Amino acid sequence: MSKYGDKAYEAFFKGYNCSQCVALAFAAEMGLTEEQALKLSSGFGGGMGRMREVCGAFSGAVLVLGALYGNTDPALKTQTYTEVQALAAQYRARNGGGSIVCRELLGLKQAEGSPVASPRTADYYKKRPCPELVRLAADLMAEYIEQHPRPAADAGQEKGDAPA
Repeated sequence: MSKYGDKAYEAFFKGYNCSQCVALAFAAEMGLTEEQALKLSSGFGGGMGRMREVCGAFSGAVLVLGALYGNTDPALKTQTYTEVQALAAQYRARNGGGSIVCRELLGLKQAEGSPVASPRTADYYKKRPCPELVRLAADLMAEYIEQHPRPAADAGQEKGDAPA
């Protein structure tokens, strides 16, 4: 477990969606304020706007990956896609559900069909795997960062500096 995983886990219990929890944990590393990270990631929760497609925790990790290691050169798409697919393989292998699809991780046959978020009650928290999934996604990103040091020009952003 990492400090990022802990922060993401705690954020879930404050009412943030899965994607927001992961993005919030890495806001400073991305050179963003917490408010900016929360806004950028807000639509990815609930498996993209509560459609129960790609898991919000995983989407948040991909957002962080892109912010820290992404590129602006179209010729480098394959490199980015390779890293995303490797991260997805790790997430599937370690999340207990073998998937990156929200509804599958929640054990749903189909999406609820409503954009209305479920009330955050004690019962809601008991039956959701989401707190552990946001922790896992943030821990995977922390491991990735440790294994892939960024160039010195980018590393200054870790202290919350604005991107150059």
